[in-house]
Amino acid sequence: MLLSLLRRTALDLTPLRTSRDYRLVFTAAGVSGFGSFITYVTLPYQVYQMTGDPLLVGLIGVCELVPLLVMAFVGGALADYLDRRALVLGGEIGFTLLCGALLVNSLGDRPQLWLLYLVAAFTAALDGLQRPAMEGLTPRIVPPDQIPAASALNSLRMQIAQLGGPGLAGVLIASVDLAWVYAVDLATFAFSLVCLAMVRAVPPPPAADRPSLRSVVTGLRYARSRPELLGTYLVDINAMFFGMPQALYPFMAERLGGPAVLGLLYAAPAVGSLVATVGSGWTARVHRHGLMVVLAAGGWGLAIVAVGLTRSLWLALFFLALAGAADMISGLFRMIIWNQTIPDHLRGRLAGIELLSYSTGPLLGQLRSGLAARWMGVHGAIVSGGVLCVVGTVALAALLPAFVRYDGRDGLARKQAEDAARAATAV
Repeated sequence: MLLSLLRRTALDLTPLRTSRDYRLVFTAAGVSGFGSFITYVTLPYQVYQMTGDPLLVGLIGVCELVPLLVMAFVGGALADYLDRRALVLGGEIGFTLLCGALLVNSLGDRPQLWLLYLVAAFTAALDGLQRPAMEGLTPRIVPPDQIPAASALNSLRMQIAQLGGPGLAGVLIASVDLAWVYAVDLATFAFSLVCLAMVRAVPPPPAADRPSLRSVVTGLRYARSRPELLGTYLVDINAMFFGMPQALYPFMAERLGGPAVLGLLYAAPAVGSLVATVGSGWTARVHRHGLMVVLAAGGWGLAIVAVGLTRSLWLALFFLALAGAADMISGLFRMIIWNQTIPDHLRGRLAGIELLSYSTGPLLGQLRSGLAARWMGVHGAIVSGGVLCVVGTVALAALLPAFVRYDGRDGLARKQAEDAARAATAV
């Protein structure tokens, strides 16, 4: 019986075995993502080190938000019209140059604070251009029946990077100059570029829409017409806006053990996410995807409340891991909804909207938590955010009953019919 349970819950590796291009993209994104998470921890730590102000650390999120809001729509439209592999490769080159700028800045006698905010803004803009193409690659290089497995593998890739990157960042920050930390990230981008250069071209779908304001509006209208898509966006934005305390991690680390603890705080959610991903085989047999997103978002909020209430490092890490597991379950079902149900000719534009949904919440959440910490302290800001996350999730579930009732089998059938109709029109 135990062996049977393990088979049903074990991670499905089929996409890695059957698709050469998926293996290359998986490897490239995994390695560069590992390095990016090192910088993700290091940049706010450098701002904290230079200013000591939680609001100025949270301001990084504001600098990232505006360019992301604009470029996500542009990147989505381009991903539906151009070679998605070329867009991903171009974005990776841009990230490499920006990481080089951080390295050069850190070598100066007086690193410039304004440059840190500028790099954060340009990184967000590039992410908006690249991420829709990256998300749109998956349904083009793996068959539809392997989408749940590929979604879980993509999540595993992300969680390994999120676990290892911050952990290594904490060790490096505590032991070497920041320039060496940025140099490690730069090396990961070089490796990623080699892998992506080997991926075959991914031409646009039949009768691709030319990038324009009209094509962007078409994507927005489609998203608005699908309650299950609206549910994935709104529930996640609510959870991340209220329940994302990352801007406060440097201040938590100061109370719980110093810089070496910082990496543990960033990595703890990834531990829970990794456990949830490795045991994700059961997700392919669950069809009430919307309900699972709601339940997981509520679980995230409750775990964040517990993080704010504890004063113990190990309990904080434990509850952050629980939060990460809940967030990953939500993410898995959101990715299944997106990749199994959105027509290919709209995939890039909808991926741009998805990018906004899972990025704006954390970015604005950094500012919210920084402001709240000024008024009610670090722990008060975390607890209040977790409570508001749960309240908001319950309210959205009541307002979006079609999302809670959504059955993934209906969405997959709709996508297959829409893709077939589009192909027939192109012919």
